[in-house]
Amino acid sequence: MTLQVIAGVDPGQTGAVALLADGQPAGFVDMPTLTRKAGGEMVDAGHLARSLRELLSKHPGASRYAVIERVAAMPQQGVSSVFRFGQADGVARGVIGALRLPLIDVPPLTWKRHLGLDNKDKDAARQLAIKLFPVIAVELARKKDIGRADALLVAYWAYVTEQIARKAA
Repeated sequence: MTLQVIAGVDPGQTGAVALLADGQPAGFVDMPTLTRKAGGEMVDAGHLARSLRELLSKHPGASRYAVIERVAAMPQQGVSSVFRFGQADGVARGVIGALRLPLIDVPPLTWKRHLGLDNKDKDAARQLAIKLFPVIAVELARKKDIGRADALLVAYWAYVTEQIARKAA
């Protein structure tokens, strides 16, 4: 029986949600998108909710919470890009709220620094995730799987820091 499930969230249209069950990878949901009539894509909230609910249902009775990377607009992004990114973040937060998962925000620098990824390129996170969890290396094999890796490492950060806090108590 699973005792604890942590959903790590890398928000954004190319992000993902990764589940850790008792510290081990338990599935991914790449951010599903819809094409809008006006053009462009947006995160499909219904699909994300169904997929996440299905993953969570595999761990009945487990303690559950979500950890999301706290994002902010970057000046070098265009207005349209910033809007889509913020919208995707909002959809992810809404789905987590609808599923009644307690939510923890973590700034990127916090989890990256703790895992030794500050000042590293984006692919370093994917490589670290593969090193920590070689059993799922095939699910992180593509360069575009960085969203999965980030989501997994956000959940892993929560798992590890919670364990550290428990030992210190």
